[in-house]
Amino acid sequence: MGSTAVLSPEADALVHKALRFLTAGSVDDGKSTLIGRLLYDSRAILADQLDALEKRAAGSAIDLSLLTDGLEAEREQGITIDVAYRYFATRQRKFIIADAPGHEQYTRNMVTAAAGSDAAVVLVDITKLDWRTKPLQLLPQTRRHSVLAQLLRVPNIVFAINKLDAIDADAEAAFAAVSEALNHFAGQAGIVPAGIVPVSALRGDNATVRSAIWHWYTGPTLLELLHTLPATDERHDGALLIPVQYVAKQSEQGTGHQPRTVWGRIAHGSVRAGDTVQVFPSGQTAVVAEVRRAGSVVNCCEAGQSAGLVLDRQLDISRGDWIASTAPLQTTQRFAATLAWLDTEPAQVGRKYWLRHGHRWVQARITAIDSRRDIHTLENGDAHELAVNEIGQVQIETQAPLPVEAYASNRIGGALIIVDPASNRTSGALLVAAAA
Repeated sequence: MGSTAVLSPEADALVHKALRFLTAGSVDDGKSTLIGRLLYDSRAILADQLDALEKRAAGSAIDLSLLTDGLEAEREQGITIDVAYRYFATRQRKFIIADAPGHEQYTRNMVTAAAGSDAAVVLVDITKLDWRTKPLQLLPQTRRHSVLAQLLRVPNIVFAINKLDAIDADAEAAFAAVSEALNHFAGQAGIVPAGIVPVSALRGDNATVRSAIWHWYTGPTLLELLHTLPATDERHDGALLIPVQYVAKQSEQGTGHQPRTVWGRIAHGSVRAGDTVQVFPSGQTAVVAEVRRAGSVVNCCEAGQSAGLVLDRQLDISRGDWIASTAPLQTTQRFAATLAWLDTEPAQVGRKYWLRHGHRWVQARITAIDSRRDIHTLENGDAHELAVNEIGQVQIETQAPLPVEAYASNRIGGALIIVDPASNRTSGALLVAAAA
């Protein structure tokens, strides 16, 4: 039993890029231990780190989860609170891992990790499931994290069924039962799994090397599967769109002439010297005199790259503005969106919030909550407010126009965060469905 990934020609072209992936799932499913296993087996641990772990173990087995739990509170409580990023590489590929917390109260951190990931490895702890009972009930956080990863357009979702070493005698039957439940849930949620892999993060089975015991599984190991997954590619077609992050002055030409470089990561399209661009919200236009990347002058920059533009004339541009092609830029003050609510104070219709779109801040309010998704049934029901960790469909009205786009077509132009004006807490993540 197993699954293999089949790549399209476009995806195959992206396999050589570094893969950013997160581990997700419920608390104590073994996410930190799995990452520790990947780091340990790929020899991505510094000698002093390994010495510290061996001293802490005092002759017992090394606790690999400590490689990612860096905060003192995490080590004391044995849980993951903040997102920990780790890097490792094999001969075939480089990887950047985000270890996301499993606790419901830290779901906002999982959302942060998922927003920029190419893949999500959702761990399922077999010891927490009554796999002999049908229908098998998955844990709420397994379902919630999977749905959030899908909503956030994480293109590849892998399910890793962990701790099968605890039931070696029944491992094959348990894997089959949980795989059936996961495929059923994925079908309901509209998720196409990139793979379902049986693993033991503690022992190492099928994490980086094939299990010597589970001969019934003939699919790839988790690491082999990760080697084949394509990195996310931004839209290279269409008009140029750049959220302005920083404006830098260049003083090397003397105090009398200080051209400015406008920096930002290209959301979609491309830019080269000679292109005419417009600035939002002023509407002023200019010609690109020079394109910079990583401090050097280049011919062209494309979607997904950070670009510095030197314009042929001085314009009033600051952080929060947008640079776009001269084609009419579509803006709106009303749009429908999916809202993942992350605050303990519920989302309420009519209340004012701050929104950040790109690097621009604007006041807004929720004009309607159309529905709320039941994480257990995946059905939408009526709602008047959204509580913490709930997901719903809402209508938004902003105080000023924004160049929002559907999140399905662009993750940068279609994503916003909601901030509570009183507490300054990040309250929710908005994924634009369509402009009104």
